[in-house]
Amino acid sequence: MTIGSHLEELYGLPAFTFPGRDESTKLPEPDAVAWWIAARTYDAEEGWAETFDRFCAEVDTTRVRALIVGLWEDAYDSGPTEVIEALVAARDRLPALRAVFLGDIVGEECEISWINQTDVTPLLAGFPALEELGVRGGQDLAFPAVRHDALRKLVVETGGLPAEVVRGVAASELPALEHLDLWLGTSWYGADSEVTDLEPILSGARLPRLRHLALRNSEIQDEIAAAVASAPVVARLEVLDLSMGTLGDDGATALLGGQPLTHLKKLDLHHNYLSEPLRQRVRETLDPAGVEVDLDQDDADWDEDDDGTVHRYVSVGE
Repeated sequence: MTIGSHLEELYGLPAFTFPGRDESTKLPEPDAVAWWIAARTYDAEEGWAETFDRFCAEVDTTRVRALIVGLWEDAYDSGPTEVIEALVAARDRLPALRAVFLGDIVGEECEISWINQTDVTPLLAGFPALEELGVRGGQDLAFPAVRHDALRKLVVETGGLPAEVVRGVAASELPALEHLDLWLGTSWYGADSEVTDLEPILSGARLPRLRHLALRNSEIQDEIAAAVASAPVVARLEVLDLSMGTLGDDGATALLGGQPLTHLKKLDLHHNYLSEPLRQRVRETLDPAGVEVDLDQDDADWDEDDDGTVHRYVSVGE
């Protein structure tokens, strides 16, 4: 599966595309939307930085609360270093900015595992009041350990998340973080983390306010489920998301055999490889407690070698 549509909202605000230079479009109130800014095409006459300069000239940026960064002109070849530099340079003009999504790029523009990224933590350093940060693409992505006292939501979407990024997130001090969503991916596209890299997250020691934990789209989903089964952080969660990966009966059995999950509001296991007896066990365990469970298998894909070896695939790879 690839990502086929752009974000429709960010920070609870509907996405609005900042118009091209020659387009005549009535602009909304600056604080009423999440502004989507992109170069549109690789050979666009106006690049991302030029579009952003025009945005700053035409919109009262002191009221802007959310920005979505779409395609920059060379996402296949280089990361958004200049984009981040432009945003940080404009920080005094963006005092109300609370949410940034970096890389809202769909498959027909650039497949997720071909999107070049960079060190994204200067955005956190430049915007100490930022509450939401989203990133798509794992190629050359960096996230050295940081402290940020305001960030409530962190989303990293990749087809293959480097272990150094996982370790950097896990080592960060994020006392306000409520929602963490990591797409760990497959080794075919650069994923090389191990369950041990997740231990600081699973302990919850640096994440006292975490309520929504997603460790998904992983080829080691069974191992993650087994680790989650005894993870201290689970007791304080409202949503646990182990979806989009290669979860099978072994992982589900370990999860059900661990600590109770009946306090959850939702357990998301969609895109899984569970047998019907295991699916029924999950329902029988959690349905009476009123836990919303997603066991959808519609897009789970696999193939089988001549020797009977079965290969499972994560939901989003290339």
